[in-house]
Formats: sequence, C-alpha cells, structure tokens
Amino acid sequence: MYSGNFSTGGIIQSMPMLGRMTRILLVLAGSALLGVAAAQDAARAEAELRQLRSQIERIRGQVARDAAERDRLTRALRAAETAANRARGELDRLRGERSDREQRRADLAAQKTAQETELARERGELAAQLRAAYLIGREEPLKLFLNQQDPARTGRMFAYYGYFGRARAEQLSAIETRVREIEMLDASLETEQERILRLEQAQRGEVSRLEKARSERGEVLASLTAESMARSASLQRLQREQATLEKLLRELRRTAPKFPTDNRSPFANMRGKLAWPASGRLVARFGQQRAGTVKWEGVLISAPRGTPVRAIHRGRVVYADWLAGLGLLLIIDHGGGYLSLYGHNEQLFRAVGDQVVAGDTIAGVGDTGGRAQPELYFEIRQSARPLDPAPWFKDRQP
Repeated sequence: MYSGNFSTGGIIQSMPMLGRMTRILLVLAGSALLGVAAAQDAARAEAELRQLRSQIERIRGQVARDAAERDRLTRALRAAETAANRARGELDRLRGERSDREQRRADLAAQKTAQETELARERGELAAQLRAAYLIGREEPLKLFLNQQDPARTGRMFAYYGYFGRARAEQLSAIETRVREIEMLDASLETEQERILRLEQAQRGEVSRLEKARSERGEVLASLTAESMARSASLQRLQREQATLEKLLRELRRTAPKFPTDNRSPFANMRGKLAWPASGRLVARFGQQRAGTVKWEGVLISAPRGTPVRAIHRGRVVYADWLAGLGLLLIIDHGGGYLSLYGHNEQLFRAVGDQVVAGDTIAGVGDTGGRAQPELYFEIRQSARPLDPAPWFKDRQP
C-alpha cells in the first residue's frame, strides 16, 4: 500500500525522468528494428552471394564443357581433314596411274597399227611372189623345150623362190605373233585400266564421304567456336593457338637445319618484289583486330577451294602438317631468319626437307582448321617476329 504524500508538485518533478526513459525506450526499440533490418540485409546478401557463386560455377562448368567438346571436335576435325588429304592424294595417284595406262594403250595401238600395216604389205608381197612362182612354174617346161635353157639354172630359180617364200612366210608368222602379243597386252591393260577406274570411282566416293564428314565436323566446330566467342572462350583459344604457333616456330629455329642465304637474291632484299602466294580477295590485314586483344599477325586471303598456293621465294620446307587453329600448315625457311607460313590448306603438295623456288605450287587453298569458307592464312616472320606482308609484295592486292 502506497504511504507517501501524493501531490501535483511530485508529478511535475517526475516528468523529466519519464521523458528520458521514453527516449531510451525509443532508442532501444529503434536499435532493435535496425538490427532486424541489418540481419535481413545480411541474409539477402548471403543468398545473392550463394547464387552468384553458383552462377559462376555453372559458367565455369559450361566453359570447361565447351573446351572439352571443342578439343574433341578439333581432334575429330584433324582426323577427318588428314584422312581427306590422304584420300585426295590416293585419288590423284589413281588418276595418274589411269593416265599412264591410257598412254600405254595408245602407244600399243600405234604399234599394232604399224605391225598390221607391215603385215598387209608382207602378205601382198608374198602373194605377188607366189603368183610369180606359179606363172614361172607353168612356163618353165615350155621355155626349157623351146629355148634349150639349162635345167640346173631353172632349178636354182625355183629353189630361190622357195627360199624367199619360206623366209617371207616366217616373217609373216613373226609379225602375226607380235600382233597377237600386242592384242593380249592391250587386253591385259584394258582389264587393269577397268580395275583402276573402279578403284578411282570408289576413291571418289570415299573422298566425297570424307569431305562430307569433314564439312559436318567443320560446321559443328565453327558453330561451337562462335558460341565460345560469345562466352569469351575464343580469346583464350586464339591465345593458345598463338602460343602453340610461337612454340612451334621456336622449336623449328632450334632444331631445323638452317637454309643458306642466297647471296644473289637474299630474302631481305625482296621487299616490294614478291608475288602474292595465291590469287583471291584480301579479307584480313596485318594488325587488324581479331578478337579481344588478339590481332592478325598475317593476312587472310579468300579464294576458291583448291586455288594453287605458291611459294613466294626459294627456300626449304621445314613444317608440313596439321596445327590447331591453322589446319594443314606449311612453313618455308628462306634463310637469314626469314620464314613464310601458309595455313588452312586443303592439300599439301610438299614435304619437310623439300626445296622450293618462287612460284612452285606447294598447296591448295582450303578451310582446314575450322574455317567457315576456303581461305589462305599467310605470314612472314623474321626471327619469330611477325612482319606486315603487304610491303613485301609488288602488287597491292592478291
């Protein structure tokens, strides 16, 4: 039970204390509310962070899967393009063999015609000789009786006619034997030619099949490459390819025999005098932006498939094989530290160690290495440093 004095003054005196308590309670309540909001913000941030981490992991996984799939397709494309290159080479060999057989048959036909002409002539002369002998045989008894000629002389004449007749008959037999031999050899060549023609037709089918497979793999790889570029993976691929090429060039400089410099016309003096390696349309120039920070270190020439690729100067082939990003690649050492590179070829006509001169056909334009269309990639390097090829050519355009 309250026992103190109750008065208005006491209430008035206690009001400041009540205000302070109210303010404290409000501050405490506000702090509690702020704490709840901060906790909610932290929870949201943590959830966003987890989501971001998950998204990063998904992207990393997709990039890794893209890289693995691209590597698989690159290996498949390499196998397909290498097989197509071998098949085209075998088809060329069969065509050459068939052409040789055709020429051989043409030669045999000419020989047969000559032998048949000789046979007809010999037969005609033998027939004339036989007619003469027959007439002499009928006339000689009467002449002997009327002219009183020597019978021994007449007998010798009959013997001579018989000898010449037998000799001519033997010659006729030899010619007929030769004609039969030619006919038999021609029949054998015809059979062989038909066999080669069947092989050639089968090889054309094989080339067509491999070209289709190569084209399909190239399209898939090109599509995947486009998607990879959208994810910035293309930049990494180009950088890897560039590093691979530079590593290859370093290895070639270290291991390949040095090609002697031609003192009569050294490569260093050929600036502004060279012919372009292929006829076509220039679609990329040295130094142009390629992707990201990567720039073209050579030129790209668009040309019909199979367009001849020619050596720009004398030198020795130091590389002729498939390389990721450049497909079927050929590299020539011109001496003095100068190299020329020819990439994306459909077919290589020269091998490592072959010496070439300016204008020699060394390859055919293609789309190997995953190009969407037939193009030739060309570089000039000095001591591994890429040079702008344009000033080296006497014409402004290929």
